[in-house]
Amino acid sequence: MEILSFVGFTLLVAVISYFATRKTNEQTSDGYFLGGRSLTATVVAGSLLLTNLSTEQIVGLNGQAYSEGILVMAWETLAAIAMVVTAIFLLPKYLKGGLTTIPQFLETRYDKGTKTIASVLFLLGYIVIFLPIVLYSGSLAVSTMFNIPQLLGITLTQSIWLCVWGIGIVGSIYAIFGGLRAVAVSDTVNAVGLVIGGLMIPVFGLMYIGDNSITEGFNKLIEAAPEKFNAIGGPDASVPFSTIFTGLMLVQLFYWGTNQAIIQRALAAKNLKEGQKGMLLAAVGKILGPLIVVLPGVIAFYIFKGNLEIPDQAYPKLVEKVLPGSLVGFFAAVLFGAILSSFNSALNSCVTLFGIDIYKEYINKEASEMTIIKNGKYFGIVLAILSMTIAPFIANAPNGLFGYLQEANGCYSIPILTIIVVGYLTKYVPAIAAKVGIISGSVLYIISQFILKPYVFGADNYPHYLHIMAILFVINIVIMLIIGKLYPRKEAFILEDAKKVDLQPYKHVVMGSIIICIVVVGIYYYFS
Repeated sequence: MEILSFVGFTLLVAVISYFATRKTNEQTSDGYFLGGRSLTATVVAGSLLLTNLSTEQIVGLNGQAYSEGILVMAWETLAAIAMVVTAIFLLPKYLKGGLTTIPQFLETRYDKGTKTIASVLFLLGYIVIFLPIVLYSGSLAVSTMFNIPQLLGITLTQSIWLCVWGIGIVGSIYAIFGGLRAVAVSDTVNAVGLVIGGLMIPVFGLMYIGDNSITEGFNKLIEAAPEKFNAIGGPDASVPFSTIFTGLMLVQLFYWGTNQAIIQRALAAKNLKEGQKGMLLAAVGKILGPLIVVLPGVIAFYIFKGNLEIPDQAYPKLVEKVLPGSLVGFFAAVLFGAILSSFNSALNSCVTLFGIDIYKEYINKEASEMTIIKNGKYFGIVLAILSMTIAPFIANAPNGLFGYLQEANGCYSIPILTIIVVGYLTKYVPAIAAKVGIISGSVLYIISQFILKPYVFGADNYPHYLHIMAILFVINIVIMLIIGKLYPRKEAFILEDAKKVDLQPYKHVVMGSIIICIVVVGIYYYFS
């Protein structure tokens, strides 16, 4: 029964994706990379949420919540504010420019060299950091949750290899051969399953604690561990409260406003109105996100009495403990869909970046759109194989999987955000300033976190990496502005309208954004 429900739901997603995409013209760049610029608000929101929500969050954040409590909800709730900023400020500019990739703007604003550097940094980040971590964390969760080593009579290492390649192959088929629309539609269907399945875990967990009463379970949880329900983290927390006003918001803005794998969904909206509605709808989803990616970790702390040696096992162990056997197959399919979503979305974005920004520009300038797509697919296959090969070797990450992912991402996230922000807010800063900014940002961060922190000052005596991000962000902006003052562009930059989509904004975007921000502040006030 468990196997049938798993296979049934997985096949249902595949069938729906096939029928929803068979009329999409994928012989053009817009068709393959942006789903024909046809996504509605619901699809944009569903794809944004599920692209973001995968095992590196479900497992990683719940692992941190197990150790520290709900203060790690900052990664979820504050994302809503970043999405509001993106919907109001960045998305209109992106759609006006008719962008397929974020680095395309960098070429328009600065030059081809700046675009290439950003594209290579994006690709390296996906190849070395994001894709392997998604595959590894997903495989670890599936192996632990459903006891695959015992089921198949193999070791945990062998189980992880098996799951990595199974997830990677299926995800590659969606991303490489289906294009963005197949990814987005499958994301939306899986999002429904993930919301249902994800909410089942805290519900059954609270019922387990409260003898079949959710209310009683929640009351017991608060009484037994009140310190876990304080949203204000101290200086030693993984997310100190002070970082909300420094690097944390910058990371959120990069992720939701400039990260190719995420913003590509909004770039594919049929018009600005649908894109903004989708972003705001997804922001509401992020406010509710802690119910899935934070609360179960606190429940696990109560049930296992804080005795788990590896915090990242809190969520898989909780599922194994409280979920009725009849629902295991369905939840396995939902989790599988979440893992696939993050993997195939990032892989599709890598194919897009390579095809548009590398192959077309440097390998075959005369390439037709079909040739670009074909070679992008070849690159995607090689990239998928590399990621599946690297993933099983990731283990025992410092500060948990999620913390490690966020710190490592700083090598490219803040430098790219810096040159995009300066690019839109100024008119005369030249290309050389962007090159200096992006390279200095990456190099200084690497020196700071991987040389000064461990070998010179010591991790305990060094500022939090989110504060370092904010400091380097300001330094890089100052450097760029000084260069812009000394060597300004000859002509002011003007963003031309590419006339790809209707730019009429959503009429309730401002009011909706204000409400979302008030709710976020209210949540922090309540749990402080």
